[in-house]
Amino acid sequence: MSSLAPKLNDFRRIIVKVGSSLLVDHTAGQVRAPWLASLVSDIAALHKDGRDIIIVSSGAIALGRAVLKLPRGAMKLEDSQAAAAVGQIVLARTWSEALGQHGITAGQLLLTLGDTEERRRYLNARATIGKLLEWRSVPVINENDTVATTEIRYGDNDRLAARVGTMASADLVVLLSDIDGLYDAPPNVKKNAKLIPVVPRITAEIEHMAGGSASELSRGGMQTKIEAAKIATTAGAHLVIASGKIERPLHAIQAGGACTWFLTPANPVTARKKWIAGSLEPRGVIHVDAGAEAALRKGKSLLPAGVTRVEGAFARGDAVIVRGPDGGEVGRGLVAYDADDAAQLCGKGSAAIKEVLGTTGRAAMIHRDDLVLGSA
Repeated sequence: MSSLAPKLNDFRRIIVKVGSSLLVDHTAGQVRAPWLASLVSDIAALHKDGRDIIIVSSGAIALGRAVLKLPRGAMKLEDSQAAAAVGQIVLARTWSEALGQHGITAGQLLLTLGDTEERRRYLNARATIGKLLEWRSVPVINENDTVATTEIRYGDNDRLAARVGTMASADLVVLLSDIDGLYDAPPNVKKNAKLIPVVPRITAEIEHMAGGSASELSRGGMQTKIEAAKIATTAGAHLVIASGKIERPLHAIQAGGACTWFLTPANPVTARKKWIAGSLEPRGVIHVDAGAEAALRKGKSLLPAGVTRVEGAFARGDAVIVRGPDGGEVGRGLVAYDADDAAQLCGKGSAAIKEVLGTTGRAAMIHRDDLVLGSA
C-alpha cells in the first residue's frame, strides 16, 4: 500500500456502502450473518472511537425474492418494487439487530434521486441524518426501490453512497465491493493486471480503466464506482474501493490491505460552502439587523428574531442573499422557510414559530452549516 494512502481513523464521518452480493447469500436465500457480524464489529469499533457512521445498504430486492421464493432471472419493474417492499422489512431488521448487538441504535432512511437533487427534500434528509448522528445512531440508507422507477432511480448504490456523503458532509465514502479496487486492466481478462492503490485525480486514463461487474446481484460495475468517486471527491470527500468478500473488511483497509483510494484536494465543509456561494442562483434577499449580523460573523445561525424583512419569491431550500442593516451583503445561504412564512416570522422569537405558522418549524431561518459569509 502506498504511503500516500490515508487511514480510516483519519476521518470524522464515514459512509459505508454494502452491496447485495456481499450481504445476501443468493443460493441460500438469506443474509450472510457471520460476515455481517464481522463488518458490524468494525463499524462498532469506529463508532466507539467517536466516528459518525452512515451505512448505505443494498439487499431489499434480493431478500424479498428469497422470502417470496421468486425464480432467478430478470424481473419486471413492478415485481422488483413489490419484492423490495417485502425485503426492506427484513433488511431493516437485519441491520437493527446486528448493530443492536453492540448497543448501537439503527435508523432507517429510504431515499430516491429526487431526495438528493431537489433542495427542499435534500434539506429534510440532511436534517434527519444530522439529528440521528447527533443522537449517536447509525443511519441505514437504501434507495427506495418500492417507488423508484427506471427513469429516476440511481441504478446502483455506489452513486447513492456518494450523494449521501455529499448531503451529510462526510469526509470518506467506503465502497465495499466484489473486487478489491481499480486495476489497470480487467483482472479477469489480464492475469498480470496491477492494482492501483492511490488515485490523486480522476483522469480520462483512469476512467478508461473501468470495467464491468460480473456479479448477478450487483447493479454497479467499476464504471459506476468511478462516477461515485467523481461525485465524492468533488464534494470534498475521499473514496476508497475495497473487497467486501473478506471478514472484517474495514479492519483490512485500516491495516493497509489491498484497495484503491481516490483522493480529494478539498474538504466537505469548504466544498459545500463553495457550492452554496458560487453554484446556486439566489432566489431572494433576507435583511437582518446589526445584532444578527454580529451573531452570524461569530458563527451563529440566523434566527427569525434578527430578520427585518425579506424580498423575493423563494422556496424552502433555495439560496438567498443575506444583507445587513447598511444593505451590504453579509453572506449567502439555504433558507429553511418559504418566502411567505419567512415574512411572517420577521422579528419573531423561535418560541413563537408554532403560534405564527400553526406548526412547529425549524428554529433557524438559515442554519450556520447552510450559510457562507462574505468578507466583513
